[in-house]
Amino acid sequence: MKKWICRAALLVAALLVPVAGLQARDKKEKAEPTVTTGAQDRALWVGWLWKIAYPVVHNLAEGTLRKNMPVESGGGNPAGWYAEVTHLEAVGRTLAGVAPWLELPDDDSEEGRLRRQMRQEALKGLKNAVDPDSPDRLNFTRQAQPIVDAAYLAHAFLRAPKALWEPLDSLTKRRYVEAFKALRNRTGAYNNWLLFAGLTEAFLLKQGEEADPFRFTLAKNKLKEWYVGDGWYSDGSKFSMDYYNSYVMHPMMVAMLETLAAKGRASKQECEQAMRRMVRHADYCERIIGPDGHYPAFGRSVTYRSAAFQSLADAALRHKLPEHVSPAQVRCALTAVHRNLYDGPQNFDDNGWLVLGFNGHQPGIADYYTSTGSLYMATLSFLPLGLPADDPFWTDAPAPWTAQKAWGGEPFQKDYKVEY
Repeated sequence: MKKWICRAALLVAALLVPVAGLQARDKKEKAEPTVTTGAQDRALWVGWLWKIAYPVVHNLAEGTLRKNMPVESGGGNPAGWYAEVTHLEAVGRTLAGVAPWLELPDDDSEEGRLRRQMRQEALKGLKNAVDPDSPDRLNFTRQAQPIVDAAYLAHAFLRAPKALWEPLDSLTKRRYVEAFKALRNRTGAYNNWLLFAGLTEAFLLKQGEEADPFRFTLAKNKLKEWYVGDGWYSDGSKFSMDYYNSYVMHPMMVAMLETLAAKGRASKQECEQAMRRMVRHADYCERIIGPDGHYPAFGRSVTYRSAAFQSLADAALRHKLPEHVSPAQVRCALTAVHRNLYDGPQNFDDNGWLVLGFNGHQPGIADYYTSTGSLYMATLSFLPLGLPADDPFWTDAPAPWTAQKAWGGEPFQKDYKVEY
């Protein structure tokens, strides 16, 4: 564990030169936020993502995930239930977030060496995860929860086919296909869970397998029915004000429709509509990041932390940000969010595992279905690391985000309802 901490620290130390300033305004001195370049921000992001993801990826590669990962829960389900599902949660959610970064080509930079190491360990771990003789063989056949986290794993394969799927040997690929098909004997909640089944079936279709058209057709049709407007889906028949539009609904709806469209099972118009809706939701996500990088802890599953910004991160990765939202302001806003959550030790235990909470060890706010593995959805806000270092997202000069402009007395974009 010490090795990865040292390497990540060296990466950050080599590139990061903090600049703190004081600016006089209205004849009063007040401290300004730390300003960093895009290259320094990227180094920070790599260090934070490594800090979160390494314990999961490394232990799975070594066959020690079950041995070393703690199983902490908020209560409500028996301990045995969590022990059966939490490891697949950790793996699927972690890889869904790191996948775009791992898809980048190799280079000889320190970041490139870290990326290559994580990719190699991820591939080794993916083989272990479906090997009947591995102590870390993951559970796809018991309980309903694997429906959820197989979908995050399928999303990782879709986001990084060259890094995470194509290099797998044929036997391992066949085992994943069989594991995904084994999920068909169970159902889950009648809400965002439809997308989990739909995305997994879309992935199977992409691989030339016989997919279940009912599952992906139901998912896309119900999501259309549940769209309530202005970039928001209802999570089922009743609307809930929470972060599930980012955790699940927009990114998986877009990914599912793109995959289906490539096989003639969804239309170009459906894909474009879903994308416009995600872009509108990304606009909202950017606006709720406060001037200091804080954001409101409302709704269920706030222990997923920065996954609340997956819609925004996905739009940035795709170069699909709203016209009035610059890549630099998104980079700076998400850097502030990440700094608040991951720069200190408060969200990690002594061995580097995420702890139950929002910003600290706060197990009382964990939902009954939440355990240690659930928390690794936090990686989903790091999707823009899949953009190369010379992309404008990383090279443009620092820029204030909407809340900073608004609270700083500067002009900022009006906000109106959008019809899609």
